[in-house]
Amino acid sequence: MAPDDKDHTFATRFRIPRRMWDAYGTAADRQGIDRSADLVDHVRSFIKQHGNDHELAELAAAEQELAERRARKGGRPRKEKTG
Repeated sequence: MAPDDKDHTFATRFRIPRRMWDAYGTAADRQGIDRSADLVDHVRSFIKQHGNDHELAELAAAEQELAERRARKGGRPRKEKTG
């Protein structure tokens, strides 16, 4: 798939045992957490903790892109607590 300069979020693939992914999904659901959002939060936290100046600048630019996209689309959907 060719990169699209207009789409700054992309689906990426990584290898993980199906049982681990499924367990993560059910545990996250039980806590009212979206797996994708949780992974993005983890990546953000990891970069803040371990990133160099360039990586921190890239994170800031990515956060700006997310803010602009959410502003155009009416904001981030509200998280719904289950249970």
